[in-house]
Amino acid sequence: MGWLATLNEDIDAAQRRDPAARTRAEVLLTYPGVHALIAYRVAHTLDRRGARLIARLLSHAARTLTGIEIHPSATIGRGLFIDHGMGVVIGETAVIGDRCHLLQGVTLGGTSTRREKRHPTLGNDVTVGAGAKVIGAVTIGDGARIGAGSVVVQSVPPGATVVGVPGHVIAYTNRSNDTVERLPDPEWDRMQALEDRIDDLERQLAETRAQLDEAQPRLAEGAEAR
Repeated sequence: MGWLATLNEDIDAAQRRDPAARTRAEVLLTYPGVHALIAYRVAHTLDRRGARLIARLLSHAARTLTGIEIHPSATIGRGLFIDHGMGVVIGETAVIGDRCHLLQGVTLGGTSTRREKRHPTLGNDVTVGAGAKVIGAVTIGDGARIGAGSVVVQSVPPGATVVGVPGHVIAYTNRSNDTVERLPDPEWDRMQALEDRIDDLERQLAETRAQLDEAQPRLAEGAEAR
């Protein structure tokens, strides 16, 4: 696929996922995520041809201009949309499938200092919310969704929705009919039970106070009679 066709796919992805994108010219001229991808694809080609220093310099310049850091050796599929993008970091051995969606502040980071696969692999149609961190050589299955602010350090099955620190699966999406099946969440159930108990205690306390307020005049009359 030629660079022009790839650029068109990047622009199409932005228009498809961002309702604020009005025209192709607007996306091309004002979207830092698109600019970062253009620079990445040039740097990636240079990196593969052995011009690694030039590739890193181009990556560094793009980071300065867009606030998005993509290592030239990362592997990125077609139709990626980096939404807003400021603070996005994509590490050296990261792999991103087709039609993925990354929001601002996302980190695809590594945990190892060895020269090995140490960054995440994202399948196709993965969405990673704002500020989420996906750390280590984990695999995020096709169609998975990572909630904003989550920290994911384990692999995620396809179609799963993950939230929390550390991230845990709360639901699965059936991609054949687009229905969401929520899973039991013992932590949430326990928190809800505590909230219900607090509400019950506050209600009992309010009733007790009301009864004391009603009884206080009678107690005062009894004290005066004595």
